[in-house]
Amino acid sequence: MELDIVAIQEALQADSLDGWLLYDFHGSNPIASRLTGLDRQELMDTRRWFYLLPASGEPRTLAHTIELHHFNDLPGVKESYTDRQQLKASLQRLLKGRQRIAMEYSPKCAIPYVSRVDAGTIELIRELGLEVVSSGDLVQKFEATWNDLSLDTHRNASEILHRIKDRTFEEVANRIRKSTPISEYEMRNLMLSWFKEEGLITDAGPVVAVQENTASPHYQPTAKRHRTIESEQVVLIDLWGKLPIPGAVFADITWMGYTGRKVPDDVSHVFEIVCNARDVAISLVQSTIKEGQELRGWEVDRAVREIVEKAGYGSAFVHRTGHSLGVEVHGTGVNMDDYETHDDRLLLPGTGFTIEPGIYLASFGVRTEINMYVSKREGIVTGPTQTEVLALLL
Repeated sequence: MELDIVAIQEALQADSLDGWLLYDFHGSNPIASRLTGLDRQELMDTRRWFYLLPASGEPRTLAHTIELHHFNDLPGVKESYTDRQQLKASLQRLLKGRQRIAMEYSPKCAIPYVSRVDAGTIELIRELGLEVVSSGDLVQKFEATWNDLSLDTHRNASEILHRIKDRTFEEVANRIRKSTPISEYEMRNLMLSWFKEEGLITDAGPVVAVQENTASPHYQPTAKRHRTIESEQVVLIDLWGKLPIPGAVFADITWMGYTGRKVPDDVSHVFEIVCNARDVAISLVQSTIKEGQELRGWEVDRAVREIVEKAGYGSAFVHRTGHSLGVEVHGTGVNMDDYETHDDRLLLPGTGFTIEPGIYLASFGVRTEINMYVSKREGIVTGPTQTEVLALLL
């Protein structure tokens, strides 16, 4: 990622900030590494480093003497330190005359994806007389939004995931017809082989769950804990992945099936509710963006949650509506959340995220998950949308 210093400085000035102080230690803040373009796999960065993006003037690097050379390609002035006293004195010089700076900090850890700087470092900066504010909005704008390449890689990943999804349901149906058992865990491993075959990478998963296991939102079958996939069962598959190229972003989908000829009425009824809730979110995003109005993550979650609550299943919807998508499956941008947190960040142009309401009951659970992308005047669903639970034996 190439730093757009001019744009960052304009944003800092608009927010009445004196600077954005990036900090990292042993990879504790991947946001800082990505923004500066530092490849941790090629570095031996075992000491603390700081990179100040001021509201005006040249950027400034502060790093340990033995590691300063790692930062040669970064724009701006370089300064080194050796011992802890020199570090504090150098920080004082670095921040002299500044009052308000942004760091990867979130008050009360409201947004964990942004809260990357440890409390002790925040205390150190405050001890120097500065006010530290959250860089959440800056991260959203300069680290979490997609460019054209990001969108292309996401669409390609989405197409592959849907092929694997179709292949999975076909395999399950064939196994049922032939009375050839396969477990959740075996099916998961077979799907991973298709990921490799299709040139897609992932950080974990995918999820394959049947019957009561579908009622656990983050269920993951293992060699020791899994069920055999049999006839007349609800099946949930959740799969996410990206292309193995720099800057590629994830796609992440969830689909539902039933290993029989007719989906039970109670399953269809609950799935219809989550589909209605999902479609309310899609409509809200699309209409608001088209009208050029502001929309925040918590507002999307609230609209979805109201539908589920009115249907009488509010207590069974136990997670946020959606999460940011980026180079990590759970990106650093705005989440659709007024439940686990209150995410008041805007859906900016270039924002990518999931919409995934779910209802989880004692004997089964259902979820639908689609991906959306926001351009300057349009909210786009980037893949197919499931409208009913698939009867796999038709």
